[in-house]
Amino acid sequence: MKGLLIDSPAADVYGQMAMDEALCETMPAPFILRFFRWSGPGITFGYAQRAREVEAAAAERGLAGTAMTRRPTGGGIVYHLSDLTFSLIFPSSGDDFRPMETYDRLHRAINSAYARRGAGFELSNARTASYAVNAPVMDCFSKPVSLDILYNGKKVLGGALRKFGGHMLYQASLQTEDARTGAARHEAAITEGLEAELGAAWEKAPLAEAAGERAAALAAEKYRSDGWIKRI
Repeated sequence: MKGLLIDSPAADVYGQMAMDEALCETMPAPFILRFFRWSGPGITFGYAQRAREVEAAAAERGLAGTAMTRRPTGGGIVYHLSDLTFSLIFPSSGDDFRPMETYDRLHRAINSAYARRGAGFELSNARTASYAVNAPVMDCFSKPVSLDILYNGKKVLGGALRKFGGHMLYQASLQTEDARTGAARHEAAITEGLEAELGAAWEKAPLAEAAGERAAALAAEKYRSDGWIKRI
C-alpha cells in the first residue's frame, strides 16, 4: 500500500505540531511518515499535562523561555534539543483504540530493524503508570514505561498516540547521543522497520501546498495560543 515519506520544512514546536494535525486532516496517502526538521530548540508536552508544571520543570533545567506547546497526543514532557523526532499516521478503523497493542506493534518493528543492523536495543517491560494529569513523572525520558525502547537500560525511544477519525497519529522521539548527527542511519532503520510492519511502500514527497497552508493556520491560531497551551 502506498505510503508517503514527507520531506517537510524546518519549523518550531508550533509548526511541527500543526503539520502533523494538517496531515491528519488532508491525508494525502493511507500511511504518512515524517521526520521533523527543527528550526530551533523546543519543548512539547502531553495533552493531559498541566502547563504550569511543565513550565516549572523546564525552568529547573535552565530552559525557561524555550518555545513550548501542548501536543495533540499524550505522554509527558519531551525536550527537543538534540533528538530525532518523527510522526506516523496510519489507518485505525472505527472506535478501536488499543494503545499498548499499537506501541507493541510499532516498537517491535523498529527494534527489529535496529537489531538487523547490530544495535543492542530492547523493549521495556516496566509496569509503570502512564502520564496522567497528576503523574509524578513528567519527563518522558526520565523513566521508561512499558514497551519503550531502551539501550543499556536507559530509555532512548518513546511515543504517544491520538486518534483522528479513521486514522491514528503516533509521535515519537529518539534520544541517543547521535540522534541528529547520525540521523540518516536512524531514519533508514525506522523507515525500514515501519515499512516491513505496515506493508507501506514509501515514496518521498514534499509537504503539499494545501497541508502547508492549513499547518500555518493551525500553528498561529491553535498551537501558539494560550487557550491551547494553558488549557489545563
